[in-house]
Amino acid sequence: MSLLEQGLIHIYMGDGKGKTSSALGLAVRMAGCGGKTAIIQFMKGWEYSEVKGLSYLPGVHLVQTGRPDYVYPDAVTPEDYTEAERGLRAAREFLSSGEYDLVILDEISVALSFGLVRTEEVLELIQEKPRHVEIVLTGRNPPPELVALADLVTDMREVRHPYTRGILARRGIDC
Repeated sequence: MSLLEQGLIHIYMGDGKGKTSSALGLAVRMAGCGGKTAIIQFMKGWEYSEVKGLSYLPGVHLVQTGRPDYVYPDAVTPEDYTEAERGLRAAREFLSSGEYDLVILDEISVALSFGLVRTEEVLELIQEKPRHVEIVLTGRNPPPELVALADLVTDMREVRHPYTRGILARRGIDC
């Protein structure tokens, strides 16, 4: 039995911090009310602190795809395409199972902008989702077709970031 009668489509985009954090906050809420969440992290093949944190939540299934290092748009490798396809397969499986209330496609917009995934494939995923499933897509620069399809769009704009003052990513806060 699903928690939601009708699942909506969220997009968390922009150059500001907090897109993934907001999506994971929904996973916490869903776990808190007994729901099930599937999270596919695109282009995140290394262990962020959130990986361990999510393992404590009941009903949360996480799949990470990507190499264990940073992917630059001008240095994409065949492995990056293979990993992105693995992420899409996982998303299809989670959605078609019907057992999840929330499916998060973390950094899917970046995978799209790097050409690792085609917009048509993501649109197809969304259009074939069961009615009760909520979907969240995160990342910078989502294609206009996805933004037009979404029920909720949040644009996170950077006003100030500690990185500009030389403060690097901090464990537990940024990674």
